[in-house]
Amino acid sequence: MGNTDFGRFDLRRELLVALENRGFDTPTPVQERVLGSDVISRDAVVQAATGSGKTLAFALPLLNAWQGEGRSPRVLVLAPTRELALQTSRETTHFGAPVGVETASLVGGMEMAPQLRQLRRGAGIVVGTPGRVLDHLRRGSLRLDGVHTVVLDEGDHMLDLGFRDELEAILESCPEERRTWLFSATMPPEVLDLARRFLDDPLRISLVEDVARHEDISHRGCLVPTGRAREGLVNVLLAEQPPRALVFCRTREETSATAAFLRDAGFGASALHGDMTQRERNDALESLRSGRSPVLVATDVAARGLDVAGISHVIQVGLPGDLEAFVHRSGRTGRAGHAGCNMVLVSPREARQLKALLHTSSVEVSWEHVPDGRDVARARRVARVEEALGGELPDAEHRTWAEGLLDQGDAVDVVARLLRSLTEREPGGFALKDDLTRELARSSRPMREGDRRGPLGPRRDDGRSRGGAYTLRLARGRDQGWEVGRILRSLCSCLDVDRSEVGSIRLREDHTLVDLSSRAQERLSSARPKLEKLGLLDPSVPGASARRRRAAA
Repeated sequence: MGNTDFGRFDLRRELLVALENRGFDTPTPVQERVLGSDVISRDAVVQAATGSGKTLAFALPLLNAWQGEGRSPRVLVLAPTRELALQTSRETTHFGAPVGVETASLVGGMEMAPQLRQLRRGAGIVVGTPGRVLDHLRRGSLRLDGVHTVVLDEGDHMLDLGFRDELEAILESCPEERRTWLFSATMPPEVLDLARRFLDDPLRISLVEDVARHEDISHRGCLVPTGRAREGLVNVLLAEQPPRALVFCRTREETSATAAFLRDAGFGASALHGDMTQRERNDALESLRSGRSPVLVATDVAARGLDVAGISHVIQVGLPGDLEAFVHRSGRTGRAGHAGCNMVLVSPREARQLKALLHTSSVEVSWEHVPDGRDVARARRVARVEEALGGELPDAEHRTWAEGLLDQGDAVDVVARLLRSLTEREPGGFALKDDLTRELARSSRPMREGDRRGPLGPRRDDGRSRGGAYTLRLARGRDQGWEVGRILRSLCSCLDVDRSEVGSIRLREDHTLVDLSSRAQERLSSARPKLEKLGLLDPSVPGASARRRRAAA
């Protein structure tokens, strides 16, 4: 089995056969670096971009060194989301079977009974989410005293989701004499602190000078009129005709509403967000994989670990929370060496914010206006007719018919009338060109004294102005490694609001002041436990942590 590049790494024959059966003949850069190192004998910190093949990078060396180690868990893999854990479990099951290694999947949102049966039957590898793994530990259904390797996959995202306490409890339950491998796309201070505490002189492998750079992905910015993002999405899908597309929205409400809007427009679309049961989420992913619903609309719950073959387009509706979210969303396409397209649908105002967000990265975005419905319909008509004209030659009956039609007048006039009759009812998209043109014209006009319209139209008075906003004091600032984009993303997620409900964010050394709309402030009470878990609110401060700002003098 030395006919693949994997043969250079002295992998056992069973693994080489499994790789060949899956069509894997060339290791990705992260796989090559890990397989060519002495990682099997020490702790490791591996930084690599999303979609780079990290699962096989840790699975292959572990399975290659497997020595018939009994039926109790020897390897524990922790992942931030159910989707990533299940994806990893499928990979370790496929490649573990030839060497006699069973995998147990322990994820939240699914029944306990099948997981208990898996553990009783015996599993050398356990893959799970932190909450469910800790649940099994406390029940006594999972013992980790035989574990020799712990893999923390997407460590940065696990900490972003507030799993630090669970991670520490699980790691402290593992034997001190163990290997710990930390895989992460980014290395914020929280991840580095975790590595210092639980890893001993780790091997460091970094393939990410700039996590936003991905040569297989083209980035396109698409300007849409303010408030017309869903109509713009319809036009883009009609124009691009992607075989499979993953659409990202910011909140669960937006995700469900956008999926319903697309279905009303005639697309096969399904939604994926955190409020769905695991069965519903699995059904949505299977619909995308099978092509029954070639468009999946998701929140950032799908931005990590989701690996569906054939996603040609990622479409981000509105601004991502920060550069990291932009990177991980776009990383769902352009995988395994295939080209992919990442499109961001933004208003002209949001476009300026996106450019500021990306200015420190090497991402090159080509900008375009949203296709207009009339242009989309015209292009579809031309494509359909040209496809028909390039088909099989007509039979004698149709040729005789054509000759008769041409005898009725000028040949060009006859063909033109025929084309009009065939295509006049061709469905198109939405008329957006005029709205976008007017908005861009307004944004270029200079401001006049007393003009409150702002650069792109009248300013809304929705409680976000300084005269009527709520100010929230957060217990984290620059000294704790927080930055504006991360705070904005965390607040929108915890409060389950759109970023438009969050006003000015003023970052200080040891705290942050944030202006919130009335709607966002109303959600503070229910969101307080999540904010406290992230360390953004001090539990010792009374619940009325937001106060109404006094009217400006």
